[in-house]
Order: sequence, then C-alpha cells, then structure tokens
Amino acid sequence: MPTPSQPPVPTMTNRLRLQLGDITAMRVDAVVNSTDNTLQAGGPVHVAVHRAAGPELAKECLDVGDCPAGEARITGGHSLAAPFILHTVAPIWVGGTAGELETLASCYRNCLRLAEARGIESVAFPSIGSGTQPQIPLDLAAPLAIRTILEFLGDHALPQQVTLVCFDVATYQIHQKSLKEALP
Repeated sequence: MPTPSQPPVPTMTNRLRLQLGDITAMRVDAVVNSTDNTLQAGGPVHVAVHRAAGPELAKECLDVGDCPAGEARITGGHSLAAPFILHTVAPIWVGGTAGELETLASCYRNCLRLAEARGIESVAFPSIGSGTQPQIPLDLAAPLAIRTILEFLGDHALPQQVTLVCFDVATYQIHQKSLKEALP
C-alpha cells in the first residue's frame, strides 16, 4: 500500500479513459490521425486533423512518405494543441477474411510503440477504421481497440494516459460497454 508521500501505482482504468468530443481539441502530447497510405487523404478524422493543424502538416506529410496499413508515422502537431500527430492507416474492410482485425490492432500497437519510443506521455485516439466506408463494424472495432490498448498499457510505462475520443454518442456507448466488459 502506498504511503501518503508515494503516488498510487497507475491501474488500467486510470490510464485509459473515454471521452466524447473533438480529437483536434485534445490537450495531449499526441493525437492519432486515421489517414490513407499517402498521409494526404482520409475520412472525417483526417480532414479535421489537417484543417486544425494547418497547411504545414500536409507539407510535412509529403516528406514523411507512405505508411502501409497497420503501421504508424509521426509528425509535428503544427497548429494543434498537441505537439505531435501519430498517423496510422486502417485496413479496408472486406468482411473480416483478409486479416483486417489484426491489421487494425497493429494500428493501435504501432501508434503506442511510436509514442513510447518518443517519450510521449499522453495520446488521444479516434475510433480507427470505423468511420468511413468500407468501415470495420463498430461492434468489432471497439472491443478490439480497448483490448489492444489495455494489453499494451499492461506491459509498458508509456504512454501514461490514453484517451479514446469518440465523436458521437453511439460510438462512445459502444466503447464504454467494451471497456466495462474488458475490465475484471
């Protein structure tokens, strides 16, 4: 048991939280951008991140180059409150027969590994791969995201805080249910 002078050891539940809102407004060390393999196009998250970060982000993304599905790349945050952006490419959903769920899990793991390698303490994720067509069904994507993040946090000190930012109430509720089911 920690003494009054020692902080409590973080647990999974206080290192992973859910929030309803706009990922571009998050005050964290890094936000995750779900993008295409060129880092130049994507769905609603990509558009919002690029709009909020400003035109310098697109220029930096050109220098970074391609990113295969499941991998991650890092850029500056430019005009965002977050100093860094972690870019990842979700798989295209073809019914679950082409390894899409493993690739999606790799998106989360590789962003977290990159954050850890850079000493990033706080990361905000959107619901990767579940917002554009063809989208991964949210009832599969949400529990996979929760499980993958919790497994990573269980083995690593960084990032210290991960927030899953849900853009709408339905997405938030499915992630909330998945988090409750994942915890002992």
